[in-house]
Amino acid sequence: MSHSDLLPSLLTEIAGCRLCANQLPHTPRPVVVADRRARILIAGQAPGRKVHDSGIPWNDASGKRLREWLGVTPEIFYDPSRFAIVPMGFCFPGTGRSGDLPPRPACRQTWHPRLLPMLPDLRLTLVIGQYARDYHLPQRAGETLSATIADWRTMAPALFPLPHPSPRNQLWLKRHPWFTDDLLPVLRAEVRRVLMQDGA
Repeated sequence: MSHSDLLPSLLTEIAGCRLCANQLPHTPRPVVVADRRARILIAGQAPGRKVHDSGIPWNDASGKRLREWLGVTPEIFYDPSRFAIVPMGFCFPGTGRSGDLPPRPACRQTWHPRLLPMLPDLRLTLVIGQYARDYHLPQRAGETLSATIADWRTMAPALFPLPHPSPRNQLWLKRHPWFTDDLLPVLRAEVRRVLMQDGA
């Protein structure tokens, strides 16, 4: 049986996941989007509270900014044949003193090794935030996220490390104008190229 045949049943299994039920402050609600035809992988941290409530990934201010960074409309962004959305944690982890808690590790340990091989046509990976960086770029886990992002040219065009597009990161964006001036135009061009390859 091929991966494409197994993917729907795996997604059903993920939707019913209760591995972290005892550690979460709410009923688990895994949020993940995967389709074997997807060309671009969005590898973020974990859903926030608004996403938990709606069940729609990146359905918040961070998602709006991310789509602006990529130069895509919501219709394109939420087309599973174009974008796979596989964060480090599939459920909202709860809120701590300084914001959302880290993604629960059970997701990446249990599901990622099974799910990611079922996305055979990925041509571009967007690694958003420290936890996604540590998983997808383990060789860079010992450095700051800013240092990883600053070295983006060595990873492009197949992979782009990005800061979290949260409004809380406005100061980081102000301190690193090269992100907006240099990285984003190249990122948008690569997103456009990959989507055009897909007949978008």
